[in-house]
Amino acid sequence: MLELRKGFDILAEVGDLKTIDAAMTLIKKTLNDENYKKLALIKNEEALIKIANAIMMCEPDNVFIDSGSTDDVQWIRDYSIKKGEEKKLAKEGHTIHYDLPQDQARLVRQTYYIVNEDEKVSALAKSIPRQEALEYMQKYMRGIMNGMTMIVGFFGRGPTGAVATIPAIEISSSGYVLHSAELLYRNIYTKFDQEVVRKGFFFTNVHSEGPNTPEDVPNARIFMDRCWQTTFSTFCTYAGNTLLMKKGNHRFAVDYATYYERGKELSEHMFITGMTGPDGRKTYFAGAAPSGCGKTTTAMVGTDFIGDDLAQIWIAEDGTVRAVNPEQGIFGIVADVNRAGDPLLMKCLRGAGTEVIWSNVLIDDQLVPHWEGNGEQHPDKGINFQGSWFKGKQDTNGQDIPISHKNARCTLLCAAIDNHNAEANADPAGVPIKVITYSGRDADTMPPILVAKSADAGVAIGASIVSQATAMEVGTTGVQRQPWANAPFIPGALSDYMDAQFKFFNSDKLSKVGRPIMAGLNYFLTHQNRGGDSRDLLGEKRDVKVWLGWLELFAQGDLEAIETAIGYIPKYEDLKKLFTGIDKEYPKSLYDKQFAFYIDKIINRIDLQTNAYSKEDNLPPQLFKVYKEWKTALQALKEEYGSIVGPEQLIEAAG
Repeated sequence: MLELRKGFDILAEVGDLKTIDAAMTLIKKTLNDENYKKLALIKNEEALIKIANAIMMCEPDNVFIDSGSTDDVQWIRDYSIKKGEEKKLAKEGHTIHYDLPQDQARLVRQTYYIVNEDEKVSALAKSIPRQEALEYMQKYMRGIMNGMTMIVGFFGRGPTGAVATIPAIEISSSGYVLHSAELLYRNIYTKFDQEVVRKGFFFTNVHSEGPNTPEDVPNARIFMDRCWQTTFSTFCTYAGNTLLMKKGNHRFAVDYATYYERGKELSEHMFITGMTGPDGRKTYFAGAAPSGCGKTTTAMVGTDFIGDDLAQIWIAEDGTVRAVNPEQGIFGIVADVNRAGDPLLMKCLRGAGTEVIWSNVLIDDQLVPHWEGNGEQHPDKGINFQGSWFKGKQDTNGQDIPISHKNARCTLLCAAIDNHNAEANADPAGVPIKVITYSGRDADTMPPILVAKSADAGVAIGASIVSQATAMEVGTTGVQRQPWANAPFIPGALSDYMDAQFKFFNSDKLSKVGRPIMAGLNYFLTHQNRGGDSRDLLGEKRDVKVWLGWLELFAQGDLEAIETAIGYIPKYEDLKKLFTGIDKEYPKSLYDKQFAFYIDKIINRIDLQTNAYSKEDNLPPQLFKVYKEWKTALQALKEEYGSIVGPEQLIEAAG
């Protein structure tokens, strides 16, 4: 069990301000009249003491309170430009931000959980004893904002008043970080106190880029203090390391759901989107996928896009599964975003009227951004993520430098996307989730769609996601297991998180109609792994609309499926009809390749997961029971039909 407020509070230890009187004395001394008046609206004493301790620790020259007003947000934009963190581009509202070459993705090897003695964290995570973290903070964070302005903002991770929304304070010396925060999160300055009262706690985040030189990056740290729900970040600017309300606070939200709302709430690395079915009905999906595996594309295929990255989920009083997006914006990878696969996003990126922060893309001499895979003609020279660039330029290893970093990003409001359902995204009641999906980057094993037969099997599908390491993680390589696409953000033991999953989806509080179906998705099967020679994918981006369309119909009981040893798969005629809706032929030969079971590959995947999870302590036995049932049924199928079993044989086996 995670014990909150255990051990000493590092922020209070370094700042050494323990009382509200001492805090207010410092605040009044440091803030000018205008910002002091703005902060006077905040009455929560714990919040004020934390802000004062951050001031005491970081020693900024000035403090700016971001009220979320039009004037304050414009001040932040201008400040970021003035500091050189962003530069204006040709299109109105567009700016470019470059991170240091050493800091263009999550610094996984420099990210730690602060732990107390004998406190366990996930086997997939790194930890640092509380005393060592304190020593680092005393050495590197004292005075880190000398000569700078500290910006303080008050945000909500979700719609105000929602069951799962958690308030947070974002403190940074970076205008870029607060500019990003204003696009990605809801500023709740005027409602912060009441939201803290409603929820009972808030998250605190303190960041400074310091001098922002390559020499500083080895000393960069991202610390997460689970017990005090506080994050610290130093000597870096990449938003995944510095906009701590995102993945830093997501980790705290996972903790809270796992240890304090087990069986009632989940905090997931999932998109939320809706599909319009027959007679205009809305069916909402929540789907997990590791970064770089099509999550944003999938989210935007929906007719009612809500969010592309995170989801706060709970069981409502009516027995439905409800979800809200803790964010209001997109921090999306732009590699391979193009008009064919992402027309709505491209309209924002290339059209007028959308505010966009670009990062680590190529900017030409006309101040226009360019990136890999956009389907457009590229310039021969410009400025990109490593400085001055020209066509054919190579790195120190003799490799051609691409025009944009693989982890180059665009940051914009969800509301800018034409199919965004702003009303639903703002509704504290959340949207009812009818379909849960799990997908990774799987070139050779699982079919495009596999629907679980039970809640336990659904949890097992989520636990079995695999992917390739993506460019957004510095220091990782190769094929990785990616349980629920959330494993990097699970602070505690995987056994605790998995138990919370089983309890949630088996809850007796779920009504019959409110219980979602759970399915695996896979867009990455290749011809090479289905009897061909090409490494090209068997499908393409626009097929996603068909896969979601079929799941919408199946979840609502409009279609039947083929029952197999490990789950349900679609019938060919149903998919063929849906493909006509995207003006595409779908030959039976392609269906047979995509939905054939390569038994040995699937069994090898089950063995891989079984062996890996067997090394974890205290895992729920339901997982191994599902794996055993799958393996036994697949072995029987292989004895009857051989190692490759096509859809017709699967139908025959089902009787």
